[in-house]
Amino acid sequence: MSEFQKSFAKSKLAKLPAEAPMFDAIGNPEGIREEDASSASSVSSTGTLMPSPTRHLYSRTSSSNSQSSTWSDFFAQELFLPEQLDQINITHHVYLTPPTGSGPLFVLQHGAGSSGMTFASCISEMQKILPKAGFLSLDARGHGQTTMTSHSNPLETENPSLAAAAHAESGSQVELDLSLGTLSRDLLFVIQQTQAKMGWENLPDIVLVGHSLGGAIITDLAKQGGLGNKLLAYAVLDVVEGSALDALQSMEMYLSTRPIRFVSLGSGIEWHNRSRIIRNSASARASVPSLIYEENDPTDPTRPWVWRTDLTATKPFWENWFIGLSRKFLDSRGGKLLLLAGTDRLDKELIIGQMQGKYQLQVFPEAGHFLHEDQPARTAQVLVDFYKRNDRSALVLPPKVADMQAAAAMNKSDGTPQKHGVLK
Repeated sequence: MSEFQKSFAKSKLAKLPAEAPMFDAIGNPEGIREEDASSASSVSSTGTLMPSPTRHLYSRTSSSNSQSSTWSDFFAQELFLPEQLDQINITHHVYLTPPTGSGPLFVLQHGAGSSGMTFASCISEMQKILPKAGFLSLDARGHGQTTMTSHSNPLETENPSLAAAAHAESGSQVELDLSLGTLSRDLLFVIQQTQAKMGWENLPDIVLVGHSLGGAIITDLAKQGGLGNKLLAYAVLDVVEGSALDALQSMEMYLSTRPIRFVSLGSGIEWHNRSRIIRNSASARASVPSLIYEENDPTDPTRPWVWRTDLTATKPFWENWFIGLSRKFLDSRGGKLLLLAGTDRLDKELIIGQMQGKYQLQVFPEAGHFLHEDQPARTAQVLVDFYKRNDRSALVLPPKVADMQAAAAMNKSDGTPQKHGVLK
């Protein structure tokens, strides 16, 4: 090989990725385009792409990017809101940064298998752009630190954090109801109880933001009208009815292939990055610690970290979450934003609605299902701009005709000169 050929080969090799892809798309052993694969991810907030069985992505812990962040790096406080409902005690866990002045309150709802910390990086970027805004991000029942017990076995209220850990390790002590109606009811309860806890005389103007399943929840709440005129607008992140229902066939396969246990918290964070479920290492360090926990008495001492949420147990509710989503999204009152990772997700109703200008559509083709974690700064800018377009306090309405006529009559009686019907 000549020197010219060697230099040419080196220049080409230098442009190749440092490491070959290490994951396959669900249901396609040969591999498919990543943007096509991600359209099936609307059901679960654990992503669509799964590691190849030949790659032990979750066994490596050497990455310096595996150090975790804490909730206090992103929020001002956390709240534990108790509720007695039927035969169960629920302690709803939320992260909160109150708004200041006339700032809005962004209420954020995560997807299945995720937690309120999924929005942490995005919120950090939004605060830079809109410092007066407040943020309320909650853990749905069966997720994060929100706990449920029967009345006969009440929660330990003196230390809710320890109670959440004990609850996760012992498993669900009551039947888990994750129907859409229940989850949207929980969301409204949390908003109202946060108002009471913080002593707000009135709710701030609210923008609802929901990712995946969370998008279905906030749309259901918007449709019910429970927030009245305090709801300015709502934003749905990467979920539409058609592709979500189509993805149900792949969900059980995905859940059967992801790791059940991790060596450490760091290995769990790294698995999310290396499998491309979350493509931003800073976001993964913030959100993953709330998804797994370390068992006190692990069945496998070499891998003591396990998932907090059993996604397999949510199967009875999958269809209930998404049926009718597109129509509710289009019919509910308030400004509407649909933020997607690919236009392949749009179904017929949404395509027609978009052509009629019924909602704002934004697409991030470079992002995965967790687009708000993959591209937090860009998502933050879109959400802030969306709020500003729907901010009623910024609207300058023209004077009413009756007021103009009254002013004209007054000026005429005072002898004020007028020209061509324009007051001078």
